Amino acid sequence: MTIAKMSVAELDAFLLKEFPQAFASGDISIERADGESCLIRERFHDRMLRPGGTVSGPTLMALADVAMYVVLLSAIGPVGLAVTTNLNINFLRKGQPGQDVLAAAKLLKLGKRLAVGEVSLLSGTSPDPIAHVTATYSIPNA
Repeated sequence: MTIAKMSVAELDAFLLKEFPQAFASGDISIERADGESCLIRERFHDRMLRPGGTVSGPTLMALADVAMYVVLLSAIGPVGLAVTTNLNINFLRKGQPGQDVLAAAKLLKLGKRLAVGEVSLLSGTSPDPIAHVTATYSIPNA
């Protein structure tokens, strides 16, 4: 079992400082992060919706990317320059308007230079994922 290098409180503080444009609004919250997996929530707002009343693809991709970053930082510590090198998303079903979106991320492989993980995106309390994501992050030299 991996021991987290950053707590939820430390992750919150780091992300607010380094990415205020994304985290100052308080729309995204980290519910848990343990160095192997994390769960984050984006509170519903009308800006998430695309025409037709479904949660937009860019909203889901951005939340999945944030979830991968959170789980990676929880595993390696505050490495601000870890960056996404690949993100693949499969949209499975419509995200429901009025429902928060949850992102459950887990690391599949953590190496010295690359990390690979997957994210399941969920709408509200439904157990059925609305999207499945795989992502790779590049970790800079220490």
